[in-house]
Amino acid sequence: MEIRSSQNGHGSPTALRPQIMAIILMTASCLIISTNLLVAAALAKILLKKRRQSWCFVLNLAVADTLVGVAITGLAMEDFNTDNGNGTQSRPPNLAAAQGRGRCLLRMTFVSSPCIASIMSMFLISLDRYAAIKLPLRYAQRSGRGVAAGALASLWVCAFALGFMPVMMPSLQSEEYNGSCEFFSVIYDVGIIILYSVCFFPVLSVFVYIYLDILKIACTHQQLVALKGKGAGTYAHPTYHHVKALRTVALLVGCFLLLWCPFFITCLVKLLCGSCQLTQLLEGYLFLLGLSNSLINPLVYAFWQREVRLMLADMFSCCKRRTQGQSGAGGRCIPQLHIITRDNANAKSTN
Repeated sequence: MEIRSSQNGHGSPTALRPQIMAIILMTASCLIISTNLLVAAALAKILLKKRRQSWCFVLNLAVADTLVGVAITGLAMEDFNTDNGNGTQSRPPNLAAAQGRGRCLLRMTFVSSPCIASIMSMFLISLDRYAAIKLPLRYAQRSGRGVAAGALASLWVCAFALGFMPVMMPSLQSEEYNGSCEFFSVIYDVGIIILYSVCFFPVLSVFVYIYLDILKIACTHQQLVALKGKGAGTYAHPTYHHVKALRTVALLVGCFLLLWCPFFITCLVKLLCGSCQLTQLLEGYLFLLGLSNSLINPLVYAFWQREVRLMLADMFSCCKRRTQGQSGAGGRCIPQLHIITRDNANAKSTN
């Protein structure tokens, strides 16, 4: 993903050099992969002990974000292979003309698919928590392995179908490929902007609706508690759980708006304003801002959860005990999850 002027061979004053962009992408890739793999390991351990549908969705989000990190390594390698002086790749021109277009198109679709899966996973998490609060009895009856498996299967089918649509539909492929691997150099900008905007903005509208409805439910319960004079500070009351879900969804919607909306809004401006030169801004800066959502997600959706924090702390303490015990008792490590067990027991006794 090269950042250079589309009018000449030299970069614009605000453009990043390909090698600088490659370093940024590679650094982001390493952070995204390592953070999400760590969270995925903790979530997998929790899921083995508590087979809850919501943990499956959060684990799927960590997997999708890990694939985002893996996919952008291809973009980083593309920029590393770019020559500093003239912006062309260090390979024969005939080979670049024959294979460069197809290779670049596949790399862009391999980035788009996990990004779409990540956004859809966030939507699924919000919908799951909203259903648990809005319709608790029906949610308890209909949630389970089959529902979770069907939802995740549908999610990945849709993500790959949308991501690889430019490959399957030649009408979405650009005819102005000039040898530089950029998103809009191989994908028809008008068609793909319309396609992704049709998918993005309805999802965003549902995000906002879920947040406002949970806020309304929390306020209603708070008023009922105040009228009955029971107080709202007890953890056993449903109001506490509504407020906790409200905070999680608020972080979800806030990060989603902050990181992805600038990209899609600028895409619409580019679509409506044909003379506006926004390709550099979209591909070089706003796209990176959207990719950073895959680094923020494990912090918002995993580290925010008390059980995940305890599991991560136990994993690190287990590794520490194993390292210290290698010279003594053979380094055997038995996970200590008594804190989580005690919390669950207290919750059950309270209910």
